[in-house]
Amino acid sequence: MASNGGGGVLRHSNSSRLSRMSFSGEDGRGQPPGAGGGGGADRPMVTFARRTHSGRYVSYSRDDLDSELGGSEAAGFSPDREEFLSYHVHIPATPDNQPMDPAISARVEEQYVSNSLFTGGFNSVTRAHLMDKVIESEASHPQMAGSKGSSCAINGCDGKVMSDERGEDILPCECDFKICAECFGDAVKNGGALCPGCKEPYKATEMEDLVGGAEGGARPTLSLPPPPGGAAASRMERRLSIVRSQKAMTRSQTGDWDHNRWLFETKGTYGYGNAIWPKENEVDNGGGGGGGGGLSGADGQPAEFTSKPWRPLTRKLKIPAGILSPYRLLVLIRMVVLGLFLTWRIKHKNEDAMWLWGMSVVCELWFGFSWILDQLPKLCPVNRATDLVVLKDKFETPTPSNPNGRSDLPGLDIFVSTADPEKEPPLVTANTILSILAADYPVEKLSCYVSDDGGALLTFEAMAEAASFANMWVPFCRKHGIEPRNPESYFSLKKDPYKNKVRSDFVKDRRRIKREYDEFKVRINGLPDSIRRRSDAYHAREEIKAMKRQREAALDDAVEAVKIAKATWMADGTHWPGTWIQPSAEHTRGDHAGIIQVMLKPPSDDPLYGSNGEEGRPLDFTDIDIRLPMLVYVSREKRPGYDHNKKAGAMNALVRSSAVMSNGPFILNLDCDHYVYNSQAFREGMCFMMDRGGDRIGYVQFPQRFEGIDPSDRYANHNTVFFDVNMRALDGLMGPVYVGTGCLFRRIALYGFDPPRSTEHGGCCSCCFPKKRKIKISSSASEETRALRMADFDEEEMNMSTFPKKFGNSNFLINSIPIAEFQGRPLADHPGVKNGRPPGALTVPRDLLDASTVAEAISVISCWYEDKTEWGQRVGWIYGSVTEDVVTGYRMHNRGWKSVYCVTKRDAFRGTAPINLTDRLHQVLRWATGSVEIFFSRNNALLASRRMKFLQRIAYLNVGIYPFTSIFLIVYCFLPALSLFSGQFIVRTLDVTFLTYLLVITLTLCMLAVLEIKWSGINLEEWWRNEQFWLIGGTSAHLAAVLQGLLKVIAGIEISFTLTSKSGGDDENDDYADLYIVKWTSLMIPPIVIMMVNLIAIAVGFSRTIYSEIPQWSKLLGGVFFSFWVLAHLYPFAKGLMGRRGRTPTIVFVWSGLLAITISLLWVAINPPSQNSQIGGSFTFP
Repeated sequence: MASNGGGGVLRHSNSSRLSRMSFSGEDGRGQPPGAGGGGGADRPMVTFARRTHSGRYVSYSRDDLDSELGGSEAAGFSPDREEFLSYHVHIPATPDNQPMDPAISARVEEQYVSNSLFTGGFNSVTRAHLMDKVIESEASHPQMAGSKGSSCAINGCDGKVMSDERGEDILPCECDFKICAECFGDAVKNGGALCPGCKEPYKATEMEDLVGGAEGGARPTLSLPPPPGGAAASRMERRLSIVRSQKAMTRSQTGDWDHNRWLFETKGTYGYGNAIWPKENEVDNGGGGGGGGGLSGADGQPAEFTSKPWRPLTRKLKIPAGILSPYRLLVLIRMVVLGLFLTWRIKHKNEDAMWLWGMSVVCELWFGFSWILDQLPKLCPVNRATDLVVLKDKFETPTPSNPNGRSDLPGLDIFVSTADPEKEPPLVTANTILSILAADYPVEKLSCYVSDDGGALLTFEAMAEAASFANMWVPFCRKHGIEPRNPESYFSLKKDPYKNKVRSDFVKDRRRIKREYDEFKVRINGLPDSIRRRSDAYHAREEIKAMKRQREAALDDAVEAVKIAKATWMADGTHWPGTWIQPSAEHTRGDHAGIIQVMLKPPSDDPLYGSNGEEGRPLDFTDIDIRLPMLVYVSREKRPGYDHNKKAGAMNALVRSSAVMSNGPFILNLDCDHYVYNSQAFREGMCFMMDRGGDRIGYVQFPQRFEGIDPSDRYANHNTVFFDVNMRALDGLMGPVYVGTGCLFRRIALYGFDPPRSTEHGGCCSCCFPKKRKIKISSSASEETRALRMADFDEEEMNMSTFPKKFGNSNFLINSIPIAEFQGRPLADHPGVKNGRPPGALTVPRDLLDASTVAEAISVISCWYEDKTEWGQRVGWIYGSVTEDVVTGYRMHNRGWKSVYCVTKRDAFRGTAPINLTDRLHQVLRWATGSVEIFFSRNNALLASRRMKFLQRIAYLNVGIYPFTSIFLIVYCFLPALSLFSGQFIVRTLDVTFLTYLLVITLTLCMLAVLEIKWSGINLEEWWRNEQFWLIGGTSAHLAAVLQGLLKVIAGIEISFTLTSKSGGDDENDDYADLYIVKWTSLMIPPIVIMMVNLIAIAVGFSRTIYSEIPQWSKLLGGVFFSFWVLAHLYPFAKGLMGRRGRTPTIVFVWSGLLAITISLLWVAINPPSQNSQIGGSFTFP
């Protein structure tokens, strides 16, 4: 093997078919010294190696060959040394030895690259292990890694026969003699162009003719001639040429539409009244490049008579004034009444119980302040709607700039993150992947990246199984319009699956797919045992070999037992480079190499239609596109001594690797348990990004919807008040906060750049009177950099020479930034669209994958790459907080980006949520801890820039402050009990003024809740559940978060609250078994104490009042009312402690017994003896 020409294309020799390609550099980091591994002369040097079954690497680099072969002559050849006996020396290109056509060689290389497992990292070379198979079963889809292929029939050659897009062999002779591309070239040049099988001359002697014939006249790919920099440079130059030339192709020097040039380049016709007029039979309805160029309407009339007016992709649906105006008025009234009430409370002190009055007033002042922070951002709620028909008309309909009607939508990279296959079952992750691959978005524009932060072989093989099953599942969904496209959810639907299905073969197809899915689940569930058995078998074989070698070396000496590290083995019989089942050096969760495997290589640009009952697809997929989106498995490198920053670090690794491999201008991140419920959700989000003004939108947040939650939603797991009230309200300001999953990002916004047109806001009126900031743009700024600005470069042209300090030293990554910015611009189809791109700019084919690209992706996921860069500080997901999602969204808003809340009619995504009380409390604890960290960090909204609106600042300030409400809330929950114990109340008497204020405040709160229900669409029960869990979480998890945050900030001490016991929930047939599991945690102590104290206080208060000579019924009723208010909010918590009926944990009986004994003793103490006339008996209170 050697490099071909200047392009570095892999050529595989017939004599030694290698299973390792290694990209080594002189600095030990997989790249040349001082280079970023980018394009041009800095691209990695490609050398090769082979990994033997024992796990030892045998180098095939030219420098090593001389020393290895020279030493073998003296020492004798071992079985491993025999591999060096035959190797290929590549002769430079001469008239008699012409290299393969670059387009063909690039496809050959992509076929090998997509079948290779790339590994590498810090102080190690980057190797590409050619996988004979990825899973135990055979892979039938031609895009899948390890897909089966025929072997060359030439003796001594084990190469693979070149295949077309369908995976079918390309055979040059009619006798169907199987021959690989290299042997075919040798037969043509040296064998007289005779077929080695039938000895007849070949009819076609050029590989280009064979490939073109096999593909049936597929559209040729137009590419620029390669510059002297090599293939990597031409790849990048070709991308940049899109940015530089598209505008010039359709615009004249004055910037106007150049009609003459368009006529020449598109072969269009003149309009009405000119000499050339298209005839009816010349109308190009299919967009095939006919005489009309796609300008005429469907009836043969000119486009001027049939053209549609410009329509927006999205609409803002304002809340009706009949609801919003009273809502704002009630907020104002309640604020005034609240101010008057607090003033009255401060002036009218309770001299009899100053301590009780003082605590209540302080708590009420804080509650009023907290309510204002929560209420002000809700003054401008909006709803939005999208128009998918307009999106299709603009981006996927034949136009003068896109005569073939190819998709002009931008690329989309989807990130799925998982870390532990034991906590996150691989079957759940696999179903999420299948729902993504089957989504309704252009296949060639979609790429899916799976981040396995645990580096587990179980996750790797589960993803490979999912890619194999997608071969049938994805075309089935496209054929029958299946919703949802998660197979587990689809087959679990309770409704009639045959409703609205019109194809006669749907029943047969569904039964077959259901059987295939059941077998798929069995394979996934059996992977742990399969991997363990396989590893045990290979380990036993290695031990036998080691003992045999030791005996041969020791002769008659005593032989000690051989100890070999028990490795985890892949399906092709080699070591897994990630985490082993039994951890060993460099194979643990925190210490393993970086891994990239292209599970499904990039699809072809043209649709690939199936047929009836072809091999691997027993269903009839005639006229159904069977292509699959690109699927990549990524496990970033981890080494001891490096801070890997948990999920945020994993997401940043995906940002960099995807920029090198596919560079989609938009990124969607999903948790492994959140699947695509609406197959058109990607298009809905893209409507906002591609609409007028969309270039200023940093991200589109979708609401989180959950499945598997109990019908009563005991612990407010749906969180509808937050997702349907607060988030809709924020959408009327600068946009909703980022909540961690289901978010569509603009890649440039993640890179830390400023929006194209920034606006500064100052003071409370900034929402109504914004101040636009003028930014000077150099007239000499290039097309690809004029929209790239950071806060440090507002007044001058962006200097890309500073990018390595911000983004790292990868030239691939840096060069991809202006391309992503250009491709993410809206369509310039309206004068009001600023910073747009010309139509048809994204219809060009995607570049093929090559070895240097994947090698560079390995480099950017190395543990050392982020050193001395701004990743995690200003670029990508932000580090330093448990809630990195909120901080990342805050940084974007702080730079002036906007966000949009996309609520679709059919839920976009669905996931799972913990329905167990303890799990829910720990989830809330993590969120609250992150909020406390935000409050004590530089991300506090008090330090926000002037680009953030005032009300948006209030919303972010509330995010950091709300956990501190727990301090006042827990005190207020004890006040009723203290009032009953002491016989006093927070006011001296329950007079008319106090009751009136209390009544007005309560009524306005209820009326505001009703109006919120009206404009948000939630129901009253969901609102009440949220109120209940607000108190439950506020008295438990929020208080612990404040304590944890203060200890961390002040003393640097980190504490954790862990589970200590578990009971109940053993019924596997119950979908809600987890609801009844009781896991004891220290977070439960404060609510339990509050309930016990208030119950005892009620009993004491009644007893005191009944036995008093002068009963104080007003004080009793006031204390009892507020105690019942507290207990009513804690009712779900008490119900959760009881567990399942008939399975009450023992600890609950203990609590009940102690409570009963305590109340009984108090009753005895309070009950006065018959001879004692003292009020309240002998029991007195201070």
